[in-house]
Amino acid sequence: MNELIYKGLYTAIITPFNQDGNLDLQSFSNLVELQVKAKVNGIVVCGTTGESPTVTEGEMVNLIETAKKTAGDKLQVIAGTGSNNTSHVIKRSLLAQKHGADGLLIAAPYYNKPTQQGLAAHYLAIADAVDLPQIIYNVPGRSAVNILPATQIQLARHPNIVAVKEASGDINQIMDVISLIPEDFSVLAGDDGISLPTIAAGGHGVISVVSNQAPVLMNSMIQFALDDKYTKAREVFYRLLPLMKANFWDSNPMAVKASLSYMGLIHNAVRLPLVPLSNYHDEPLKKILKDLELI
Repeated sequence: MNELIYKGLYTAIITPFNQDGNLDLQSFSNLVELQVKAKVNGIVVCGTTGESPTVTEGEMVNLIETAKKTAGDKLQVIAGTGSNNTSHVIKRSLLAQKHGADGLLIAAPYYNKPTQQGLAAHYLAIADAVDLPQIIYNVPGRSAVNILPATQIQLARHPNIVAVKEASGDINQIMDVISLIPEDFSVLAGDDGISLPTIAAGGHGVISVVSNQAPVLMNSMIQFALDDKYTKAREVFYRLLPLMKANFWDSNPMAVKASLSYMGLIHNAVRLPLVPLSNYHDEPLKKILKDLELI
């Protein structure tokens, strides 16, 4: 059996902007350093939580290089390069590889709704073109297509496709995948709220939003679960659950960015078509953060 490439906690890190809308690379470096100190296994740069649809290729390069310079070899830097245009994904993925990315997270094509055959062809074309470890991102709530277990199993046979981020929200589907995958293929929860049940069912970790705000707590929960210490894992999980839910008020990453601004770490700036979190969420969100001793 080959060792799993991806296991544990991976933070879908936000992309901080200045008030003028430009990248705030100093704040980004500070956020990466917090992830290093929390001993997470890796970060996803320019994922959808990082507002990838509005991040240019040049900005992606700056973010990858900053993450690598800050983290060194202390965590894996995974680049989100998904799109609904296969050739564009290949171009963006090769660029990420050139500038030091350790792996790729590739969201399912959105809007054009390919068939299962089309989804397989899309991912195999990318895997053939780019020699980096690749994570399939199944997120039907945003892409309008569900990468079915049979397709995931087919893709898992390619040596460069080594994991799936499963955000279907269907624990039965996730268990089907876990029961059929090769032993060297990772199943990572794509939603914080199903991270614990996914690991309990035999999954290998999570690509997390809440670990932007609470990386130490989230990492402890994941490690307890992976070590079969479920009583301790549940205790931490239920402490974090209100924040996990709050992170999807309005639309991700609005609440995460608001939280990090309350914590004094970033400006509360998002790029259109997103707007800052609605004001009526301010006090409930601050209460949750205070209860967790984050502010």
